[in-house]
Amino acid sequence: MVGRKKTSFFNEIKLRVINKISNWQANFFSSGGKEILIKAVAQAVPAYAMSVFKLPLGLCEDMQKAIAGFWWGQKREKRSIHWSKWERLCQAKKRGGLGFRDLSSFNQALVAKQSWRIILAPESLVARVMKEKYFRHSSFMKAQIGSNPSYIWRSILWEERLFTRALDGELEMESW
Repeated sequence: MVGRKKTSFFNEIKLRVINKISNWQANFFSSGGKEILIKAVAQAVPAYAMSVFKLPLGLCEDMQKAIAGFWWGQKREKRSIHWSKWERLCQAKKRGGLGFRDLSSFNQALVAKQSWRIILAPESLVARVMKEKYFRHSSFMKAQIGSNPSYIWRSILWEERLFTRALDGELEMESW
């Protein structure tokens, strides 16, 4: 159960990512090989938890630092030079980046998908449970946080606000 200490609850995910990266020897891989490992393994490990929960920002940053260190060939005992900002590497390839995922933005997109599912499939089990517990007498778009909400509901509402802004035209869909 997710309590007040969210960082310690999700720390296992961060440790799994860091352990996978630390077992790889960056100097044995080409840049293409490192790119594949980052995209297929390091950025895929937290995806399941990210689809349900809002991960703490510090946790996402720590995982991105470890991934960036692997990309630039950082060794445990010494730092390496990062020749480009991580934000630039996270841009699409057609925009000059490498297409890596910004983990906090990816987390937002995955949790927003839950909001989208609740709206599109109101008869699904999760939508009916959430409606009964959190927005019994209103619509999902007008739902309030309520008293004693679960961390899943808090995460969905965090994204529902972003989702509402996008529907109102305040945000571009590409920024997700």
